[in-house]
Amino acid sequence: MKKQLHRNRKVKIVATLGPASDTKLEIRKMFLAGADIFRLNMSHGDHSAVETRHNILRDLEKEFSRPICILADLQGPKLRCGDFEGAKSSLEAGQKFCFDLIERLGNKERVCLPHPKIFQSVKKGDKLLIDDGKVAMQVNKASEKKIECTVLNDGIISDKKGVNCPDSILDLAPLTEKDKQDLEFVCGLGVDWIGLSFVQRSKDIDNVKKLLKGRAGIIAKIEKPAAVRVFDSIIDSADGIMVARGDLGVELPIEAVPPIQKKLVMKSRQMGKPVIVATQMMESMIHSTTPTRAEVSDVAQAIYDGVDAVMLSAETAIGIHPEKVIEAVDKIAVETEKDPLYFQNLETSRSVSKEGVSNAITVAAREVADNINVKVICCFTHGGTTAELASRERPRAPIIALTPYTETARKLTLFWGLHCAVTTPVDRFKRAVMNAVKAAKLFDFASGKDLIIVIAGVPFNTPGSTNILRVVSLEENFDDF
Repeated sequence: MKKQLHRNRKVKIVATLGPASDTKLEIRKMFLAGADIFRLNMSHGDHSAVETRHNILRDLEKEFSRPICILADLQGPKLRCGDFEGAKSSLEAGQKFCFDLIERLGNKERVCLPHPKIFQSVKKGDKLLIDDGKVAMQVNKASEKKIECTVLNDGIISDKKGVNCPDSILDLAPLTEKDKQDLEFVCGLGVDWIGLSFVQRSKDIDNVKKLLKGRAGIIAKIEKPAAVRVFDSIIDSADGIMVARGDLGVELPIEAVPPIQKKLVMKSRQMGKPVIVATQMMESMIHSTTPTRAEVSDVAQAIYDGVDAVMLSAETAIGIHPEKVIEAVDKIAVETEKDPLYFQNLETSRSVSKEGVSNAITVAAREVADNINVKVICCFTHGGTTAELASRERPRAPIIALTPYTETARKLTLFWGLHCAVTTPVDRFKRAVMNAVKAAKLFDFASGKDLIIVIAGVPFNTPGSTNILRVVSLEENFDDF
């Protein structure tokens, strides 16, 4: 183990790479500013560009001897209308408008909608939203060839604008042919998480898992009302959750999004699944060097709720100073986590732990750490389960997740509070304790006569075998073991 950067916060920062953050120099600045996870947006850039960014991140990982987590975000289906005569048409509230499958230029009365599955799914009374909700329509009649609507507000509809169907469950798979090709490509590179768009039900995740074959974890992006309605089954199938507030705010009343965000975060925490809050966290910093007060409050509130990570999108992909946005979020996180109310909120919202020895050990570790002056909890993990359970408990003490597997360390970087490190394999608890003491000192979590907690499982290298907890002084004589 080599010394790594030591973040002074529990929550993680996800930074999206793009035209403004393409060079090794800029990505390095972002990493040093505090980015823990980097998002590769598969909607933009070809495979060559994606591979270049991936290689830069892995080079940084070697330079700093710190696992870097990479999230590849798949594009998913994009539902768009066809083109218009003159490129656009003005619509008035109360008028009739039709969508059909006829491939000719649209006008004030109709346009092509080249997605047959929509025609098979919508029904009378459903709403259709055009161009992120700028124009709303209500379905009067739907057949397999035509959807007849009433326009609900004045507006302009133009070429290839997006179409949202908030009231319908569309018979569309979340993976297009492009997504399948992208999925195989990024898995070949070795990314750690896959962001899955257009999730409507748990079977969408189950089908993608069959293609993944365990090569990466799945982050289900909750961006549709249908997904909110069946969230319990989705979180059972997914490995993690992203609250995609942008699309939710289009398909739902915007005032409904904050309580939904809180509900999804709490349920994710209860299940021990990492949860990311995304979209417009620091939007003004695309063009400004400082955030608005509302943005600062928004980020802080997500942190108070106990999210694992907050995500920056356009702010770092196309913004004028990507590293300054990350620095701003880092400062907000550090200050928020200093507030005594922060851990009070986490404690009052902590769920009753599930049964099992591993759960009991991690609960005990948190309770011991919270009641005596323990500087750090060191957990040895094989596939990541022990560290995930420790993170779910949201202890006040930092957590070092020690694993012999680089892939496990990278994936765990997304979880709240985990400082991940790759260590040599151990086969005895004495060796585990000695490695834990070494890590606590190396990463500046403890020194002198400080106490640490070590949790592990015997036999070693057996997933789910966590069964030992020991409080250790850094000055302990290990010959007495």
